[in-house]
Amino acid sequence: MEISNHMRDEHRMCDDEFAKVEQAVNGGDFGAAFSAFENFMVDTLKHFDREEEVLFPAFEAATLSTEGPTQVMRYEHNQVRGLLEQMKDALDKQDKDAFFSVADTLMILLQQHNMKEEQMLYAMCDQVLAEQAKELVEKMKNH
Repeated sequence: MEISNHMRDEHRMCDDEFAKVEQAVNGGDFGAAFSAFENFMVDTLKHFDREEEVLFPAFEAATLSTEGPTQVMRYEHNQVRGLLEQMKDALDKQDKDAFFSVADTLMILLQQHNMKEEQMLYAMCDQVLAEQAKELVEKMKNH
């Protein structure tokens, strides 16, 4: 459960940061919104990098497969990256309607994505990578 717990904690942290962005935009404070968005974006992209550069390669090496769940997660990461750019653009323009339109799409995508990772992929990682779990979590923390 070590991998699952660590990665789930990262998801929750990013969720909290996303909520701060939405609250600031809703209140019309675009300075605070942009600052909160930068934190959210940086931490979300770090999380993706940790998965794509540390966790997924370890899982793929252990299962001898680059097809399947990790391929789907990478595809979804790229979708999120595109939505983050659209959100940034909406914040730059201080366009509340555009922001919330993209935010709704992002929220749905992230909820579904995180559920798949937490209920399926991370559980598989906990099993397949049990012997390396501590080392992998430390590597991700320092990545």
